[in-house]
Amino acid sequence: MKKFLAVFTGTAAGRADWERLDEATRKQREKDGIAAWHQWMQDHAADIAEDGAPLGKTKRITRSGIEDTSNNLGAFVTVHAESQQAAAEMFRDHPHFMIFPGDGVEVMECMPIPPRQ
Repeated sequence: MKKFLAVFTGTAAGRADWERLDEATRKQREKDGIAAWHQWMQDHAADIAEDGAPLGKTKRITRSGIEDTSNNLGAFVTVHAESQQAAAEMFRDHPHFMIFPGDGVEVMECMPIPPRQ
């Protein structure tokens, strides 16, 4: 089994649309979304390598120093699957973009670290 990192993405525009929902609608969607997300985690429990977590604000570190920045990353989880396609199929119709304002999930293989030479 291979290990894959799934990164949940979202945009400022999607978040703005979410914020424009009336409070009752937004709260109901939050409740439904959290329930659906937990159900997804339960349905895929055998394939989950690490539960992951929502992601907070970002700092970028370079040779020039440390600065605040932003990106479209919202959360992550790692899963086990036979192939990248099989891992990607796990996220079809995920609540991240079916209920919440997320726009997608990006799936990439976690490659082994080369041995020391």
